[in-house]
Amino acid sequence: MNSQSSSTTAKAHAAAVASGILLSRLVGLVRDRVFAHYFGASDAADAFRAAFRIPNILQNLFGEGVLSASFIPVYARLKAEGRDEEASELAEAIFALLFVITTVLVVVGVFATPWLIDLIAPGFHGDKRLLTIRLVQILFPGAALLVFSAWCLGILNSHRKFFLSYAAPVVWNIAMIATLLWGGPHHAQPRLAVLLAIGSIVGSALQFFVQLPTVLRFLWPLRLHLNFAGLHARTVGRNFFPVFLSRGVVQISAYVDSWLGSFLGTGAVAALAYAQTLYTLPVSLFGMAVSAAELPAMSSALGSEAEVAGTLRERLRAGLQQIAFFVIPSAVGFVLLGDVIVGFIYHTGHFVHADVIFVWAVLAGSSVGLLASTSGRLYSSAFYALRDTRTPLRFAVLRVALTLGLGYLCALPLPRLLGLDQRWGTAGLTASAGIAGWLELLLLRAAMHKRIGAVPSRASRIMRLWLVAVAAAAVSYGIKVVLPFHGPLLVGPCVLIPYAGIYLAVTHWMGIASMGMLTRLLGRGR
Repeated sequence: MNSQSSSTTAKAHAAAVASGILLSRLVGLVRDRVFAHYFGASDAADAFRAAFRIPNILQNLFGEGVLSASFIPVYARLKAEGRDEEASELAEAIFALLFVITTVLVVVGVFATPWLIDLIAPGFHGDKRLLTIRLVQILFPGAALLVFSAWCLGILNSHRKFFLSYAAPVVWNIAMIATLLWGGPHHAQPRLAVLLAIGSIVGSALQFFVQLPTVLRFLWPLRLHLNFAGLHARTVGRNFFPVFLSRGVVQISAYVDSWLGSFLGTGAVAALAYAQTLYTLPVSLFGMAVSAAELPAMSSALGSEAEVAGTLRERLRAGLQQIAFFVIPSAVGFVLLGDVIVGFIYHTGHFVHADVIFVWAVLAGSSVGLLASTSGRLYSSAFYALRDTRTPLRFAVLRVALTLGLGYLCALPLPRLLGLDQRWGTAGLTASAGIAGWLELLLLRAAMHKRIGAVPSRASRIMRLWLVAVAAAAVSYGIKVVLPFHGPLLVGPCVLIPYAGIYLAVTHWMGIASMGMLTRLLGRGR
């Protein structure tokens, strides 16, 4: 396959991932809007958001990121070499192992929940603490089902079936939306939170089963066995543990955020979650889309060491350009137009204007490291394709250590020093994570360039993208100021559509637009 057709295929795969993620994230935004309508930034919202983080340690440690880094490179290489029987045996062994591990951890987690709450959210007391414990115990089994969904994703991605695996969370979101609409008008917030946790379990099961028929087409007949002694299974195991530790380190950072947030007053934990939903939209839609599509392709690269290095350099160059084109205006929009974005999505019911401003501040802090975190995903995928899972682990440890130190200082002492309400320390948490993300990216980039040679940075192109995004945001801010109405549902489209239109038009006129990916994203991604 020549370089042009390879690039076209990579863009088509990235667009398929982006299309699936876009669909699931849009439905997720609807879910969060309905959640905000009924819960706002209340104690019940804090309890549900904190509870949702705790069992998700299973999904994050054993799910998509770890399986993508450890399983897909081995499985995809076996498929590329025509060793289909060995690939199927490997997939079956991994599923059986995941089933055993997650079953044990779910049982232990349910019984250990009261102690977990004391570790993760020590600032919760009384009814708020009791509600969080009950929600965690309900949600734990759903996290195991999401791990099995991640196994399906690994199989489907290796067979270049990207859309279904990334669109599958739509059914999970729909189950939660249906639960909120059914129970919201008739139940108090604590009872509604319990019903929503049950709806999440149902949605997790649906997310797994909607992928299973397509997976079974590749693995039928499915024979589950715990044969983990084979060469390829041992390779997955060697790759698995460094990535597992890396994800564990990242989870420490996430749970420290919850731990600190529990001391920052009512609404802090919920605000982190509301902002994270918006922040992770470009991370998932562009960073994850490009990285997920490139990982199987980079893992299947054959030839001499120089040829493989050349392939990786070209894929990194193209992928980084695609990521920057979409992520830079996202970061600028979150900072300069974040109140419009948050108001359009969340300003309803119990979610009032003061909550909009608070979440905007948290979202602006998150934007500090948006480009770094999305670009870092692609560099990590390149290391995983080279069967090197230890280098990203080392840099993740450094990033999290810096996040912890800066996060504590910015969340607790700094607001008191500046005479601010303690809740504003929540924005300091997200900003500190962004600063640490830039350090990790610089380390990943230097290590990869040392290994395969320098990837062209195109610094002038990046600078022009920043300038165009800021100029477009300034024009859109002016539109917001002169609008004769202030309703969030009206202001949002009137400000954000011109912002996107100006950015796309000017970058296209300047010859730096990535219009091919946008076209596939909107029309041919499936």
